[in-house]
This record gives sequence, structure tokens and C-alpha cells, in this order.
Amino acid sequence: MEGATHKEGYFFAQQFSFQGLHSESVCGLKTQANRSNGPEGRSVVRAVFSTYQPGATTEDNQCHDGVDGGPGVTCTVDFYGDYVAIYNIVIENVGGTTWKATAINTSTGKDAHIGTWTLPSSAGGITSKQYGFIEYTPWNSGRHLCDNLPRTAATMYNPSSRTPGAGTGILNPPYEYLDCVKIMRFSTQKVPNGYHIQCGFHSAPSRRSEALMLPDAAEEETV
Repeated sequence: MEGATHKEGYFFAQQFSFQGLHSESVCGLKTQANRSNGPEGRSVVRAVFSTYQPGATTEDNQCHDGVDGGPGVTCTVDFYGDYVAIYNIVIENVGGTTWKATAINTSTGKDAHIGTWTLPSSAGGITSKQYGFIEYTPWNSGRHLCDNLPRTAATMYNPSSRTPGAGTGILNPPYEYLDCVKIMRFSTQKVPNGYHIQCGFHSAPSRRSEALMLPDAAEEETV
């Protein structure tokens, strides 16, 4: 998320679906305001793991029932994280129709548990195609002006799987849709194994590494 503003608002997301079900699930990272600790505070990342599927359940204390006012389950965790780092969100089956998500900092190897939920018994494995998106969540309600969109930037990478026979994931070229098409300074650039995406009008704070501020542990320090 290098180049993203350190304020609550942006959601860098990847949808995914399950065989035998009609409702989508989603994982991703959200920008958050810095938490006070020193002159500028420490940068915070929120990781999300949700399913819109009716009948989904959870016993994880990092999760709750409901997504965006509808059915499903939402799981989140806030942790101190460097916006320059690359994060993988690993989704794995832990038995039956129960799935767990973990956010992993690829620079340090440290991880943060996001949550666990169980789908209805008709659920199969993860399907091969879905959509990713970048969303500015404050615009989900009320009116807004396109030229007030905060500047953001992120790099999203091809999905991958350790499941035998799943093949190699491909991220198709990003494009604009819905509000403010062609007037929000959207641009995209191909990078190895993914795309760098930019949009909006206001500059983000200069980047600042948090690597030395993280504890020496196998897990990310949660907020």
C-alpha cells in the first residue's frame, strides 16, 4: 500500500467464491489512521476476511455476524504494519467447510490471524474466477465530489494456490467503473506478477518504514 494515505477509508480487496454457493466472500487490507506513539504515530493496517453467505457461522472472537448490514460473517484484525511491505492474505481450509485467513508480511515473515468462519455444508472449494476492487468506503453513503477523492496507490499481485491442480493465478488489467470514471486520475502500470494502481487527487504522507518498531516475534503486533 505504498503511496496510500494513512487515514481510514480505502479498501484494497479481492473477492472469491465457493463451489455450490451463490454469495461472494472477500479479503483485503484497509488503510487506517496512525496510532499515537512518537511524533507521527505508528502506521496501522486493518486486514479483512468476510463472507456474504447466509448461514455462515463463527466462534472466532475476531469475527461477528453480518456484512454491510446483511447476512454473513466479518472478521478483522488491526496491526502495526509498514505500508511499504507486501502482504499476502492466506486463506486455508482447516476442516470440513471451515476456512481461516492470515495476513503475512512477506518482508519479515510475521503474521496476524484475521479470523475463521464456517460455511454451509453445501460449500465446496474456492472457484477459479472472481474480481478484485479498490473502494473508498466513505462514499458508500451520501453525496460526494469526484475531485475530493483522496490520492491513493497500491500494488496488487496475482493470486496463487498450493492446491494440487489449481494452476497459476492471473490478475487481469485493472479498469475504472461506477462513479467518476475518467475524472479521478486513475492510472495503472504492469509490474512483475501484478499491477500498480493509482487514483485520486491529494498526496499521501511520505513513506516511513516501521520495520524497527515491530517486536521480535513470529506474529505482527496487533493494536
